[in-house]
Amino acid sequence: MNFDELFGHLGQHTVDGLAKGSIYALVALGYTLVYGVLKLINFAHSEVFMIGTFAVLGVWNLLGADGTQGVAMTLLLLAAGLLGGALASGATAVAVERVAYRRLRQLNAPPLIFLITAIGISMVLSETFGIWQGRLVVGMPTLIKQKVAFTIFGTEVTNTQLITIVAALVMMFALDQFINRTRYGRGVRAVAQNPDAAALMGVNKDRVIMLIFLLGGLLAGAAALLYSVRYGNTRFNVGFLLGLKAFTAAVLGGIGNLRGALLGGLLLGVVEVYAATLTQSNWEDVAAFVVLVVVLLFRPTGLLGESLGRARA
Repeated sequence: MNFDELFGHLGQHTVDGLAKGSIYALVALGYTLVYGVLKLINFAHSEVFMIGTFAVLGVWNLLGADGTQGVAMTLLLLAAGLLGGALASGATAVAVERVAYRRLRQLNAPPLIFLITAIGISMVLSETFGIWQGRLVVGMPTLIKQKVAFTIFGTEVTNTQLITIVAALVMMFALDQFINRTRYGRGVRAVAQNPDAAALMGVNKDRVIMLIFLLGGLLAGAAALLYSVRYGNTRFNVGFLLGLKAFTAAVLGGIGNLRGALLGGLLLGVVEVYAATLTQSNWEDVAAFVVLVVVLLFRPTGLLGESLGRARA
């Protein structure tokens, strides 16, 4: 156990964990939105994220990104990558709902059928991209060269860490306000709480469900951009482990709770970095799931167990 390294650079490891957890949190929001409304675990959401990373790569290649561009071009590439990733992931999420889940809902299929279908769609998307890309790690151009943005209490915060954390917090705040303050958000909460009563009040359930899939996809696309900037590569199964951890973050924070997904993602990222520092990097996955089990033993609903349907403005 390397306690000297952990406590000697605790601030640095915490910032590293928060940056890592911010990506988990954005993907976890997609899981928690769908579960909060449909009580469905959409395991295909990890591939929605994966498609977003390839869309970002495609946009950058189309615009000729090579890592040598100036500030103005870098900002343009980031904006274009965000747009491309969000649109691709959002469209994929909506298509998955329309093709895989809507007919099952119309037939009142049991939850197990939805789960099997979600796993099947996940495998189809992953293997399709695996065949297309040859199952290789695909590198991306380095748009932002990592450098120290500022130092606080001896802890260096890099520009990529700052962008990742701030962007995740801003998008989480925007989603929270959308759900709690807008007419469409009230519709989402109404369907989550009582779909039959919401339908009697004139809420279109199908539109609400399409909306939550779209929102989850857009956030996954944004997470894909941040992942691309921070890690600089992708592959056909990039979403598998990350998606599993994002789902874990959603459960840890209280699945169905938007703020819980953010808290769970940030906490999970910090736990992983701490565990990797104390032991070895290949133990971080073990630590993440051990923490999940321990928390759920004492609080089965997660840290913030309030459901989406009971969320208040």
